[in-house]
Amino acid sequence: MNADPQPRSGAASEGAARRPLESARDLPVGGQAVLEGVMMRGATTWAVAVRKPTAADLAGGAVDPLTGAHGEIEVVSEPLVSYVRGHRWARLPVLRGMVALLESLRLGLRALGISANAQEPPGEDGARREIGRATWAGTVAFALAFAVCLFFLLPAAATNLFKDQIPNSVAFVVIEKLVRIGVFLAYLWLVSRLSHLQRVFQYHGAEHKTISCYEAGAALTPENAQRFSRLHPRCGTSFLLIVMVVAIFVFAPLGKLDWHWLLISRVVGIPLVAGVAFEIIKWLGRNRAKDWARALIWPGLQLQRLTTREPDLAQLAVAIAALGAVLDVDDPAEATAAERAALEVGA
Repeated sequence: MNADPQPRSGAASEGAARRPLESARDLPVGGQAVLEGVMMRGATTWAVAVRKPTAADLAGGAVDPLTGAHGEIEVVSEPLVSYVRGHRWARLPVLRGMVALLESLRLGLRALGISANAQEPPGEDGARREIGRATWAGTVAFALAFAVCLFFLLPAAATNLFKDQIPNSVAFVVIEKLVRIGVFLAYLWLVSRLSHLQRVFQYHGAEHKTISCYEAGAALTPENAQRFSRLHPRCGTSFLLIVMVVAIFVFAPLGKLDWHWLLISRVVGIPLVAGVAFEIIKWLGRNRAKDWARALIWPGLQLQRLTTREPDLAQLAVAIAALGAVLDVDDPAEATAAERAALEVGA
C-alpha cells in the first residue's frame, strides 16, 4: 500500500536540540534500517516501509545515495511465523537466541531485498526491475564470509603468531579478544565515515526513535518520535559489542590451540557466543531503568553514535508507517511469553 508523500522538513526538528527522551519500558518490537526505509517486526507480523524514488530522483539513472528518494511510502506487510514460537525446545535460554538470530537474519535479508528492488529504475517496458536471487545470494554469502574472517578468524590467526610469547591460555584469549574488539571498533569508525551510508544511519536512528516513542506510550507522529533518543538498549550494534565480550569467557577454557583447531573453534563457537549475548542484551533491555543496567548498557549506546544519525521528519514518517502496519495486525504489548521469546535482538 502507499502512504502520503513525505512531509516537508529540515534535517532535524526544533526539539532535537533539547535533551532526548528515553523510554523505561521494553516491548517486543524490533527492526532494522534498510535502503531508504525501515523494517519493523512485532510478535506475529513484520512490515517494511520504503520511500519510493520519483522521476526526478531517477534522472541520473539511479537514486543518489546522498540525497535519497522523495516519493510515496510503500509498505509491505507479511505474517511472522517463528520457529521459536512453535517449538518448546527452541524457547530454552541460549538456544532461543541462536534460532531467533537466524530468523532475524533471514527476515532482514528479505527486507533488504524489498527495499533494494524499490529503488531500482523501471525497465524499458515501464515495469520495475528487480535484483535477481542469485545476485542477492552471492552478496549475502560474501558478506557473511567477510564478517567471519574479519571478526573471528583474523584476530585468532594474528594472536596465534605470537602464542609462544604468551604465558597462558587466559592471556591468549584476552589478547585475542582485545585484537578483535580493536578490529571491530576500527571497522565501525571507518564505515561511519562513508558518505553513501549516512542516510541508512539516519533511518537507523528513525527506527530507534519510533520504537522508543511507542514503548513510551506516546502518539506515533514524526514530531513526537523526533523528541526521543536515537540510541536504544537493544540495538544490534550494542549486541555485537556484547558478543565480543562474551567470547572471552566462552573460548578461555579452550586454552592455546594449534592454529587449525583454533580457527575451527572460533567458527563453531559463534552460535553459542551469539546465544549467550542474546540473553544478556534482552536482560539488560528489561532492566534498562535501573542504574546498574544503565551502566552496563552505556558502552553499547556510545557505539551507536557511529551507526545512527539524527533523522528528518520524512524518514521518521517511513519508520512510523512500518510500525503502524505491524500494530494494525497485532498488539506487541499483549504478546505471550512464547511470542516474546522470538523477539529479535535489534531495536
